[in-house]
Amino acid sequence: MTDVLSTPDDALARAVFNSDGLLPAVIQQWDTGEVLMLGWMNREALRRTLTEGRVTFWSRSRQEFWRKGDTSGHGQYVKSAALDCDADTLLVQADQVGAACHTGSRTCFDGRGIEIVTGARPSAPDQAPDGPRTDEPED
Repeated sequence: MTDVLSTPDDALARAVFNSDGLLPAVIQQWDTGEVLMLGWMNREALRRTLTEGRVTFWSRSRQEFWRKGDTSGHGQYVKSAALDCDADTLLVQADQVGAACHTGSRTCFDGRGIEIVTGARPSAPDQAPDGPRTDEPED
């Protein structure tokens, strides 16, 4: 995510918010790739995040803006941001100071795994076929 492809205004115009006016934002440690947390942003929280350099969220329970670290000192400082291919999810690469989780853990995904059945990857040729892959049936 080093290439700048759009301005904050472009991103605000492209972002697709859900029926509650919110956009999920995945926060990732910029230098390690560690996933820190998921938060929600409305249009104004997205604008603030893209223009002020601090990650800003919209609290669904308190119905107010909040920035990680305003009370704990454990802030998130924006390094880059990108919308996904559908523009309905944001990935923010940030520099996390201290814990990202309200429990005091570095990440909200602290290793509490879920016992699941794992899948086996099918054998595949060394190179993927030309063009985009799709799961949609052909006509």
